[in-house]
Amino acid sequence: MNQNLGRPELVAAMGRCRWHFVSVAVFSIFVNLLMLTGPLFMLQIYDRVLTSRSEETLVALLILVTGLFTMLGLLEFIRGRVLARAGARFQSLLEDRVMTAVLRRAVAPESRARPETAVRDLEAVRQLLAGPAPFAFFDIPWTPIFLAVIFVFHAYLGWLAVAGTTLLIILTAVNQLRSRLPSAESQQAANEADTLSEALRQNAEVVHGLGMRSAALVRWGKLRQAALSRQIVTLDRTGSYAAASKALRFFMQSLMLAVGAWLVLQQEISAGMMIAGTIMLGRALAPVEQGIAQWGLAQRAVRGWNALSDLLEKTPPEEEKTALPIPEGYVDVDSVSVTSRDSNTTLLRNVSFKIEPGTALGVIGPSGAGKTTLAKVLTGIWRPTAGKVSIDGAALDQWPSDVLGRYIGYLPQEIGLMSGTVADNISRMKETREDAEVIVAAKRAGAHGLLVSLPHGYDATIGAGGQRLSAGQRQRVALARAFYGDPPIIVLDEPNSNLDAPGEQALVQAINGAKSRGRTVIVMAHRPSAIAACDLLLMLEDGAQVDFGPRDEVLRRRTRNYPHLVGTKLQRTDTEPAASGDPA
Repeated sequence: MNQNLGRPELVAAMGRCRWHFVSVAVFSIFVNLLMLTGPLFMLQIYDRVLTSRSEETLVALLILVTGLFTMLGLLEFIRGRVLARAGARFQSLLEDRVMTAVLRRAVAPESRARPETAVRDLEAVRQLLAGPAPFAFFDIPWTPIFLAVIFVFHAYLGWLAVAGTTLLIILTAVNQLRSRLPSAESQQAANEADTLSEALRQNAEVVHGLGMRSAALVRWGKLRQAALSRQIVTLDRTGSYAAASKALRFFMQSLMLAVGAWLVLQQEISAGMMIAGTIMLGRALAPVEQGIAQWGLAQRAVRGWNALSDLLEKTPPEEEKTALPIPEGYVDVDSVSVTSRDSNTTLLRNVSFKIEPGTALGVIGPSGAGKTTLAKVLTGIWRPTAGKVSIDGAALDQWPSDVLGRYIGYLPQEIGLMSGTVADNISRMKETREDAEVIVAAKRAGAHGLLVSLPHGYDATIGAGGQRLSAGQRQRVALARAFYGDPPIIVLDEPNSNLDAPGEQALVQAINGAKSRGRTVIVMAHRPSAIAACDLLLMLEDGAQVDFGPRDEVLRRRTRNYPHLVGTKLQRTDTEPAASGDPA
């Protein structure tokens, strides 16, 4: 297993941004040196200009200060731009990896049921890196230097500055301790509310049609209220400490001014030192106060960092694998068992069979028998708990997932069309595609005539989830998507659940056409028409294999227990009408 997991991956991405941070650190040295301009200017004004009454000195100092503050503003602008690019680079280095991990984990139902915040977690880290918080990090090391300069003016002023800095640091620590828990609780409740609101939006027709709106809004409102109440607690606490730190800084500057004035009266320091010390104290305390102001963002970023670390650790990157030849379509399922990770329920038990190219297998059984689970195992979406699935003798884990997906045409129960055109969806959202391949796939699926009859045909925009199409049209588009690229193996899960009679006839012809081209077809079915073109049948009950063999023989043995199969034609598939030619 790759050892560069979790937190090391985040640290490595941060390391690739190191020159940005090194640049900011260098700029911060000059920025903080230039911060001495104001106190030193005040010192010179009070101790030189006012005492000598020299206008030439005033003008010279003003010109010098103008140049120095111009340079200060330029450096502040530059280090802000560098930090913004550091945050953007960090996000760009990880976003593909994070999204891939999210998609890989989302195939598990228990993962889809939980709020997914990985992208927002990455964004929170980016915002912290690109915001003013790093300025405080790079400026805080200069606080002891400013305090040391104040000690040069007078020990009393120095110890007063140390006391003020210590109090601010204590406030920061208390702020962190008291706001961490309500902040995390608020974020969790907000995530759950967002997840529910998105589910309600996606299922708005069900919500309205079943009169669920009031009940759904009550449940959503409770989650939002919980999030808001915890957020108010967090804001109250962080706000109180931010206000206290701001008031403390102003008070310390006034106290510094008062003590400085007393020392001037005692003739132990000059008036310029009094003013310069007061300004320098404000500069010494500013990074600490800025850290307090950014504490909420920092807490969110830390939670995001930890969550990303956990995600990447539990979902390591796929290892490089030797490129295998294009499979012919031999499928070997050897003693496959699958157990649900969230409930330890056995979904499949000891399922075994073999299929050769040019053969169609029908998988039948009652609801909950394990048909969909088997489809997900055959396509590599789920890994078996025991046993293995091989294609042309190579276990599925020897194939990179993207490569395996090109060799398997899959039509899931949850059709999963994307926002885009019909052609985009058939081509599996490829950025560059051959239109001829799209047409060929549609013809092989028997959907070409249906699709060209749509407004704008293949260029029709169907919306997220295919919402602008009927259920039957969505299934026909998804069937064409499964045939795209003429994959050697085709897995169809309930492919006729929404089809009318012409659609079912087209499905049978599509399966026969695939067989004639030497493709292996596996059909999970409830309705008899879906297995009309199948040569073999596999029967499942409660996840267990109860029968397997030639279609006619299995049907004769099992129609007593499954009367809905009585109407199924028992003639062999080679006597059925074949697909009307190969459109390629």
